[in-house]
Amino acid sequence: MLEACAALIDELGYDGVTTTLIAERAEVAVGSLYQFFPDKRAVVQALTQRNLEHFMAEMERRLDESPLEHWWDGADIAFDIYVRMYREVPGFSRIRFGDVVDLRLIADERDNNTVIADGLAELIGSRFGLPLEQVRLPIAVAIEIADGILNLAFRRKLFPTETVIAEARSVVRAYLSGRLNGELP
Repeated sequence: MLEACAALIDELGYDGVTTTLIAERAEVAVGSLYQFFPDKRAVVQALTQRNLEHFMAEMERRLDESPLEHWWDGADIAFDIYVRMYREVPGFSRIRFGDVVDLRLIADERDNNTVIADGLAELIGSRFGLPLEQVRLPIAVAIEIADGILNLAFRRKLFPTETVIAEARSVVRAYLSGRLNGELP
């Protein structure tokens, strides 16, 4: 059902998708869909959660594979994964991490960017032996910066996409590297 929802979102956008269309595409009765999801929002919420889990798992895998000189070099990995997901993962370019649907789609008590930033802060903090309180704010700010600039790259199409992605990388790396003076322990 999630695959059907993602494909339909690519084709029709969030507003064009209905639970009936999702059920038809998934080749299940609409009643079967309602056994798992009370409405379209819940299906998209599950899809968004799956995308976030994929993003975080890829971050962990890539951090395991890539020796980093500084903790903020992880920003390049995050950009790589996000851009690949935007281009390759069905439905992701239309809903990303749910902000298009609802700024609190992932968790009711925190906005989507905060959920992502907190997850990355925990990952970076634990991976590099940095206190969470030391990296939480800079990573949250970096997420907001990246989100704004990637909006310019992917959704507004005012400038060449690759040029704007490179600009986003540069701005975020400059911010993070200047924010905390710290080599990896």
